[in-house]
Amino acid sequence: MKLSFTAAGLALALLGASALTAQTPPAPAAAAATPAPPRAVRPPLFFREEWKQSAKGGEHPVTAESIGNSDLELQQHVPAGEILLTGIAGDENNPIHLWTGMCTTPCAASFRSRSRLLDLSGLARIRWNTKMSGYHQIRPIVKLTDGTWLVGDQAVGSTRDWLLSEIAFADLHWMKLDIARVVATGTVLEKVDLTRVEAVGFADLMPGSGHGPGGWSDVAQVEVYGNAVARTAPAR
Repeated sequence: MKLSFTAAGLALALLGASALTAQTPPAPAAAAATPAPPRAVRPPLFFREEWKQSAKGGEHPVTAESIGNSDLELQQHVPAGEILLTGIAGDENNPIHLWTGMCTTPCAASFRSRSRLLDLSGLARIRWNTKMSGYHQIRPIVKLTDGTWLVGDQAVGSTRDWLLSEIAFADLHWMKLDIARVVATGTVLEKVDLTRVEAVGFADLMPGSGHGPGGWSDVAQVEVYGNAVARTAPAR
């Protein structure tokens, strides 16, 4: 009698365990790992220019000695008048800067590396410290290796104070620039290849008004972020 009771109890226990197992839902499968979003690859600093004041200081025409970066060549594009340099090193209210007030036509300035070309595709950008008077603004300009000059459609121009700002080259639309007159020509280009750039800089498309309030552009330090490209042919 004891044996039968034990066998019956065991059978009932097994039956209960089986029913419990059948009612227990399976453990969920491990969730698939979510791939990490691609990291933004920002190009490095290609050059920084803070300008170099002369020994006498004060206001004077820009010269080759006004460039502080030994790898850079400065080109001035001034159909009439001149670009001046003024300011004091370390003075945030009057940093060393170019001033376009004495340009009696639109004018521009550009930088060319002595050793490398520049790739301004992807997340390349220009950063500059500027201050304006009147309705003046500055716009990015580039020179391609085939000699074509272009001017971008975005501009900066704070009249309240010196302002550090950036423009991404990928956000720009471009027109051809008649560099002899510093005048935009033609229509907006559908596609521009910025992977081999000879020079980069800025243009003020309005003539200056001279000293005092009215109209001019101040351009202090300039930084360009882009990838270096080896030169394969002499620059034009």
